[in-house]
Amino acid sequence: MRLLILSGYILLSLFTSTGLANTNRHCSQFGPITFGILPFVSAEQLVIRFTPLVNYLSRHLNTQIRIETAPNFIAFSQRTTKDKRYGILFTAPHFYPLARKAGYRLIASVDSPGMRAVFVVPKASTIQNINDLKGRRLATVDTKSLATLLIRKHLNQHNINPDKDLNIIATPTHNASLLSTYHGVTDASALMQPPYAAASQQVRDNMRIIAKTQRAPHIPISVSERISKSCAAEISHLLLDMTSTAEGRQVLEHNRFSGFRLSSAAEYEKFSEQIFHP
Repeated sequence: MRLLILSGYILLSLFTSTGLANTNRHCSQFGPITFGILPFVSAEQLVIRFTPLVNYLSRHLNTQIRIETAPNFIAFSQRTTKDKRYGILFTAPHFYPLARKAGYRLIASVDSPGMRAVFVVPKASTIQNINDLKGRRLATVDTKSLATLLIRKHLNQHNINPDKDLNIIATPTHNASLLSTYHGVTDASALMQPPYAAASQQVRDNMRIIAKTQRAPHIPISVSERISKSCAAEISHLLLDMTSTAEGRQVLEHNRFSGFRLSSAAEYEKFSEQIFHP
């Protein structure tokens, strides 16, 4: 495995043996395939989290898969819609409608009831509920992120103006938001529930959740228009079938995914309309 750090994004080249691959060859002609992953955690954490999945895809598709991300959400969106540089796309639910317009075809989604953001405070904090956040410092991620959109909507629904009633502190990642509150730099933090659940036991033992937002559809997996229908079908089948083998289940467990399922673009279009035009 060779890890290259290139001008603000990561490129992970994974070389696999053809002896481990299955007999299908639909995707081999498109290698190497770039797997674009939204920068929702640090580059180092992305590599740790997604290397087993990329290795799995590489082996069974009999082609080279490379992980690539971007320095921030805006750059990632531009590389998706303008540059169309990702062969396989792992992006946020509210970003998929734009990706679809750029030619990305939905092939699967993470099989889950959905994702939500949580508001957390130190256990010893006097903040007991969402209304106690007024006048406080709230750490959260990029303004274009799903977490921030869910958080702002939740605050507005409780008659709290996020631009006037509290001080929102932007952080580069979910973990940075959480740790800023853990170390007392901010009074509270708001982040997606999966990154919170993945935080260290020590941190979570010293924090408590005071509110949860509405649920959003889970992560969509799509492919670019460069990928043939036969290759797209092969990738989709491979993802959907992961729960049927011990190897696949082990990879899913590493990512804290229960599996993948078929879904419709309409699900993401509807959510995007709701979140941007409540």
